[in-house]
Amino acid sequence: MNMQVNPVMAPPAPRSVADTGLSTVMMRDILLKTMFRMNLDQVSELARVMCLPVNVIQELVDIARGQRLLQATGTLHANSGGEMGYELTEGGKARALDALAQSEYYGAMPIPMEVYGEQVKRQSIRNIQVTRDMLTGAMGHLILPDELLGYLGPAVSAGRSILMYGPPGNGKSSISNGIRDAIGDNIFVPRAIEYSGQVITVYDPIVHNIAEELTDDPNSLRRTSNRYDRRYVLCERPTVVTGGELSLSMLDLVYNPTSRTYQAPLQMKSTGGVFIVDDLGRQAEPPQALINRWIVPLEENKDILALQSGEKFEVPFDTLVIFSTNFHPNEIFDQAALRRIFFKIKIDGPNQEDYLKIFAMMAKKRKMPLDEDALIYLMKKKYPTIDNVYANYQPVFLIDQMIAICEFEGIPYQMTPELIDRAWANMFVREETIVH
Repeated sequence: MNMQVNPVMAPPAPRSVADTGLSTVMMRDILLKTMFRMNLDQVSELARVMCLPVNVIQELVDIARGQRLLQATGTLHANSGGEMGYELTEGGKARALDALAQSEYYGAMPIPMEVYGEQVKRQSIRNIQVTRDMLTGAMGHLILPDELLGYLGPAVSAGRSILMYGPPGNGKSSISNGIRDAIGDNIFVPRAIEYSGQVITVYDPIVHNIAEELTDDPNSLRRTSNRYDRRYVLCERPTVVTGGELSLSMLDLVYNPTSRTYQAPLQMKSTGGVFIVDDLGRQAEPPQALINRWIVPLEENKDILALQSGEKFEVPFDTLVIFSTNFHPNEIFDQAALRRIFFKIKIDGPNQEDYLKIFAMMAKKRKMPLDEDALIYLMKKKYPTIDNVYANYQPVFLIDQMIAICEFEGIPYQMTPELIDRAWANMFVREETIVH
């Protein structure tokens, strides 16, 4: 399911240099650096690489020519509709090198932080109304109790924060992914943002999936890409999943001393989407410290980041944060932290009826014939040894173990009490003392 973007959300393309919201000097320097580094000499090529309309690039070129940083080459390119070529003057090259020494950033023009803030509001995750049908559609492959969707739905629609807790192996991660799939529309992600003259790159192909890449046909009269600001990339709402590797430093701006530019931290890349902290309690930092870091963003819809200089500034925070843990919340958080997490939802193991449904569904999927005697043996003899505590991961685990044994023994897929015993032995490790 990939709904198209709502036209209200599309950021309009700038019509002039002033319209971009950036300083003329910064824009001129990025133009010179791009020409110098990429060896480009035509306005149409520069417009494509710098993600601005042709007329805005032409305006910049004229400003640089007026300052004797660029000159026309006097050659018209026959293969590009007779376009004029431009080159850097000696003064232009010196200015480009000087600008590169301050920051290696060139290419796509950044978006000022305030302008980006307006775009975040236009496409806020809190504007999405998730219905029961949308959630069921995204989680149809999971067997979940009806009341669970009743808790999850309002939590997702509020777009605030959710804590899912409960014993391991019951699909907290699958539910997190189902939430992401239910949201399922597209938003505009900035390639880069400008704050206080510094450039912060945001678009990241590892995190962001491009929804559509608009390319212009130079011969066509209607330029498709000018319908929106090309400094943004149209992407699916992002999802960032972190687990035991998450540390507090990963939530700070990443400064690259070689290029002298910044990269947005994980939670900023997930703006407009979902940030999942899986396995909370397994990180090196205590869970309470991680939650404390999220308190301001969760309450005030803004995050505070710091530049190398120590200067702190605000960035919009518009993310559905899902914390997932196998611990009881009271063991890892104080009450003040728990109060700030908007929804707390327990994800428990299935009851016997749902367990058997999952077992039958997985057996069918894996082409394993069901055997009544083997199932009765499993339910009457094996589960009482663990106090009849069922978990969602167990059916597929047991079936895959039996398949592996059948393949090894060279026999058709089958389910017998003996095979159940062998599979069960791999699911739990016996309590014993090992003599060293």
